[in-house]
Amino acid sequence: MTPRDAVFPAGPQALYEKNHYSPAVRSNGFLFVSGQVGSRDDGSPEPGLEAQVRRAFDNLNAVLAAAGCTFDDVVDVTVFVVDPEKNLARIWQVVPEYWGSAPYPALTGIGVTWLSGFQFEIKVIARLPG
Repeated sequence: MTPRDAVFPAGPQALYEKNHYSPAVRSNGFLFVSGQVGSRDDGSPEPGLEAQVRRAFDNLNAVLAAAGCTFDDVVDVTVFVVDPEKNLARIWQVVPEYWGSAPYPALTGIGVTWLSGFQFEIKVIARLPG
């Protein structure tokens, strides 16, 4: 079995160590990024929904950069939102700060009841450069 080609951003790894997963794995020209939440360096949630969304994107961008990617390389996005009926409009006010312009990646949104203290999570698949 070939070992996984895991990607880790610089800096603290509290959530990855606590929960035993890799932030991303390279495979066959793609980068599969684990769900990123609005966690501080110690793994605790950033207070406030909008702040969590911004931190989740910052964490996502750090993982993408560690693999030599940017959000422009993202082809597929899945977001998980606690209480989407209440929170989705607030989230989509923040997302354009990070999203870029059309054409946009494919998107799946999933409403959930629990994200371990977080309100928003984003996972992506990106094309690796070259």
